[in-house]
Amino acid sequence: MLSTLPGILLPQSRVLSPRQKRSDNKIWGCLLHLSYNFWVEYSSPSPFRGYRPYLQMSESLWNDATQKMADEGLNLVIIDLGDGVRYESHPEIAVNNAWTVTRLRKELDRLRKMGLEPIPKLNFSAGHDIWLGKYSRMVSTDTYYEVCSDLIEEVAGLFEKPRFFHLGMDEENAEDQKYLDYIVVRQHDLWWHDFYFFVQQVEKSGSRSWIWSDYMWHHPEDFFKKMPKSVLQSNWYYGESFDDKLTPVKAYLDLESYGYDQIPTGGFYKKNGEGEKNILDTVKFCDSKIGQARLLGFLQTFWAPTTEDNRAGILKAISLLGDAKKWYDTNHRK
Repeated sequence: MLSTLPGILLPQSRVLSPRQKRSDNKIWGCLLHLSYNFWVEYSSPSPFRGYRPYLQMSESLWNDATQKMADEGLNLVIIDLGDGVRYESHPEIAVNNAWTVTRLRKELDRLRKMGLEPIPKLNFSAGHDIWLGKYSRMVSTDTYYEVCSDLIEEVAGLFEKPRFFHLGMDEENAEDQKYLDYIVVRQHDLWWHDFYFFVQQVEKSGSRSWIWSDYMWHHPEDFFKKMPKSVLQSNWYYGESFDDKLTPVKAYLDLESYGYDQIPTGGFYKKNGEGEKNILDTVKFCDSKIGQARLLGFLQTFWAPTTEDNRAGILKAISLLGDAKKWYDTNHRK
């Protein structure tokens, strides 16, 4: 099967439908977690990591966070769905109190009316897929491909053929999984085979694939040889030094050099306040280094569940992106 997919799937450019054509406006988006089940049991102490069999989400905070996004003039929200929805195709993976598809549709309509474009995210990295339940231990089997295809098709339908579909695909390596009790790492042709499979399913459903770009940090030669230009790239970096000798910082320049569309991604998630400068400095750095035609926008992340104990940090993260947008708008006025 490995030899059957790469040659037929992925053109280096992709024509978007009229509904999906980009405007001159940048994307200003935040990642919001409905599900936060990314890891199997985690041996290193962490208040957030490890599987929970129930939905970790405060509806009050969710509503306040999305309203804050709208108030800050942001225009996109990635929803990390995972096992937080009781899918009709595979209800068996849902956690307790997961949203019904009816509830999800209602929320998507509300977000659109607020001016926020909802984008789905299902992370298919073998290091972050415990949300798949028993199927996370069937990676690269016929059953796995069938389930993943079903989920992508259903989610794309629920989101009404979204402009983008985020596939995750980050940190699938031994180093990033060293504290996990169960490790799965695809390598070489198998990683690319499965990646192409996911992209094929997304494109078949009418959307454009969007991924985290850190595979490039470890395998730059393979990445630039095999990664289609049709796949939207989000390199991520949460530090405060923008020395371009740092691998995650240099990655922005390499992606630009090879002509990939980018949505650079920052993060604010540390309770001690570290990272406050990150998203603004990300915007300043990338605005000066990436061609405007390929710089589609910016994304802010907050890596903790959408729960009340994280309220202050989540709302602060949104405010920081709002401040970065104000800087950008001020410096791009004609």
